[in-house]
Formats: sequence, C-alpha cells, structure tokens
Amino acid sequence: MKKVPLCLPAIGNEEIRAVEEVLKSGWMAHGPKNQEFEDLFKGYIGVKHAITMNSCTSALFLSVKVMEITGEVITPSFTFVASLNAIILAGATPVMVDIDRETRNISPTCIEEAITEKTEAIMVVHYAGLPADMPAIIEIANKYNLKIIEDSAECLGGSYNGIKAGSYGVGCFSFFPTKNITTGEGGMLTTNDDTLAANIKSLCAHGIDSTTFAREKAEKPWVRIASMYGYNFRLSNVLAAIGVEQMKKVDLLLTKRKDIAERYIKNLQHLRTISFQKTPEGFVNSWQMFTILIDSAIRDDLLKYLNGKGVGASVHFDPPVHLQPPYKDLRRATSLSVTEAVALSIISLPIYPTMSNDNVGFVCDVVKEFTEWA
Repeated sequence: MKKVPLCLPAIGNEEIRAVEEVLKSGWMAHGPKNQEFEDLFKGYIGVKHAITMNSCTSALFLSVKVMEITGEVITPSFTFVASLNAIILAGATPVMVDIDRETRNISPTCIEEAITEKTEAIMVVHYAGLPADMPAIIEIANKYNLKIIEDSAECLGGSYNGIKAGSYGVGCFSFFPTKNITTGEGGMLTTNDDTLAANIKSLCAHGIDSTTFAREKAEKPWVRIASMYGYNFRLSNVLAAIGVEQMKKVDLLLTKRKDIAERYIKNLQHLRTISFQKTPEGFVNSWQMFTILIDSAIRDDLLKYLNGKGVGASVHFDPPVHLQPPYKDLRRATSLSVTEAVALSIISLPIYPTMSNDNVGFVCDVVKEFTEWA
C-alpha cells in the first residue's frame, strides 16, 4: 500500500555534517551554534533579539512570567494545550474566546468583548501558518494597554504586509519535527525589548546572566553568579547546529510548502463539500499545515478512509482545549460555537517540503473518491 505521512522533516546532509562537527568539537551544551542560530533568526524575523530555548512552551511560559502577568490573558480555545498550560503554570488566568471560521484564527471582535479590568494580555495563536489579524489586535491592545504574546509555533515565515509573525509582541516559535523548520525539539523567543531579553536569557539558564561559552575567556571562568531564581530551558549546541542549517534554506522550504498548498487548492477547489483556510489580502500563509473543512457528519468517515488508503491525515484540534477535562472550568468569555463547529469539521492533510507531486495527487484522488459516494 502507498504511504503518505502527515509530515516529514526536511533533513539533509548539511544538518548531518553540522551535528557531526559539533560532536567532534566537544562543545555539546549551549554554545557558539546557539549564537549563530539566534543571529540568523532575529535577522529573518526582523527583531533585535532572538533567544534559543528547549521548546516553544518554555518561551510562552517565560513571556508570561517575565512580563509579570498575573491577571487574565485572552487566548483562543482552538489551539494546542501548551498555550493554556504556559499561562496557567506561569501564574496567570486564561480566558478563552472564539475564532473566525474562515481563517481559523482568534476573532478580534471576541477579544474586545472579553476584556475586563482584570485583563492584562492577549496571547495570539497564529493557526497553521496564517498570522492572525494583527493590525486589529494591536489596535485593541493599545486601546486597553494590553501586552501581546504571539504563539507563533505554527507560523515561521507568515507575515502581513511584509511584517513577520513574531515581531509584533513577544514571539514564541517551535522547532518540533512537524514545523516549518526543525531542531527535533526546541524553541525560540523573539523581542525588541532589551530588558525583557536580558531577563529571559538569565531565566533560561538558572538565573545566571552569562553563559558557560561566554565565560570561557573571562579571567575567572568558573565564577557563576545567579541574579534571580531561574530554570534550565536551554537548547543544546547540537540542536542549534541543526537550526542554523535549517535557517539557511528556510525560504526554499517555505516555497515548497506554498507550492503544495496551491496544488491542493487547484485539485480540490471544485468539490463543494470542502472549504479551505482563507488567506486575506496582504497576508502570507506559511502553510505549516494544510487544513480543509468538511461536513462534521462525515468528517470522521473521511479521516478513516484517508488513513485506510495510507494517507496520514489527522485533526488539529479536536477536542478544543475548553472541552478537555483539566480546562473545563476555565472562563469562556464568549460563545465558542465556531470553535466547536470547526473542531468537528477540520482535517489536516499531509504537507512537507519533500512531498512529491505524485503524492499530492494521490491524496487529492483519495479525497475525491470519498466525496463521490459520501
């Protein structure tokens, strides 16, 4: 049987050689490749600071913690649980609001309806590679003096009018194998705030202001003084080396994803039973996922049919966070009817840079086969 996985990381000989070089160097902990990765990343996003860490979740957590947010944070329920976990574990209170059906992103109207005297921040989640409506969200944030955290785990390369996701507020990125670039596990935090960046760097490394690599040439390199209580959220030099090579080809990887998404749309757009994520004018979708909506009555049947034919289709996200046991008692500021309807109707089709035209065509044929008799 033909097999088309949901995703595959685009790892080549460059990454393998880079890892080998780091292993031979003996510097396997946080080191020079971290700095190189951060420099490439901040230049790409267009910010003053980029800080490597072990996950996007750590970046989200530290964003809330360092900005001393202890009140309410408005965020969508249509997201991975990491977004809510970071808010809760950092000591703040998430307030869930609804999304826009066409973009799958948080609704600015619902954000404003949810604001109370306890609201301190908005955690935007850019869904599947498409940035949320940041101009409208920034206007709301400025009006009510709210902080902005961007959960950009799925949106490396997404932009609006040339301004990239992760550069509006504090950006938090994931390098999980399904993402637009990968280090296996890993994350990055981006910001233009010098003070926040300095505090984040310290908190990532036990509250110590200087790294082991930076102290190597100091007069007393063994001196390690903590300026605050901290965590160990560092990314290793080995994984950072993979990130460096991934950043060197990020534009090529994104172009390939775009080509696959366009091929899907061209081949499936005549099917009245499905609809695609809408990319509004001025926005660039980085296509971390390619999702379709279909009648909820037959969604599970199509998913099983695809899987039965060897197509690694999946769902992101069902159930939404507010319907999962640990989060059921959290406040829902608005009706989440759109979130619930989308969660029951959505399917993620395979998409990855090395996906062949033949495999894209095969997935489309399987979808067409199902819709002919459904």
